[in-house]
Amino acid sequence: MSLFDTISNDIKSAMLAREKEKLEALRSVKAAFLLAKSDNQQELTEEKELAIVQKLVKQRKEAADIYKANNRMDLCDKELVELSVLEKYLPAKLSDEELTKAVKEIISGLGTVGPNEMGKVIGMVNKQLSGKADGKAISEKVKEFLAGI
Repeated sequence: MSLFDTISNDIKSAMLAREKEKLEALRSVKAAFLLAKSDNQQELTEEKELAIVQKLVKQRKEAADIYKANNRMDLCDKELVELSVLEKYLPAKLSDEELTKAVKEIISGLGTVGPNEMGKVIGMVNKQLSGKADGKAISEKVKEFLAGI
């Protein structure tokens, strides 16, 4: 079952259970999926679906930070609730040790690389660990390893 179908079923469940916050978050995801489908005129792949959910999660985090900075805790709480709902549809995040191991393997698989090839390495790591690790954490790990080379 695709992520689109799962979210559609969860929308129905949320409607029956009268879970307003969950319903709003899920409807925003479904709307983003439908928009992407109509733009591309083709079916969504799993990677595209995950990328859309990741984008929405990132937007919720940023919005919550802005609301918190402006002392609008009511809006911040709403964003955080939606964020927690959306995160359930993402793959489990890698621990720091797992991320370190994965970055080491990818760098060794690429052969000899130096600090000047950081962009290439970060791109490769992001591609292979899509959705499993935060981009900021990946960037820091790659910098850490390439600085030692």
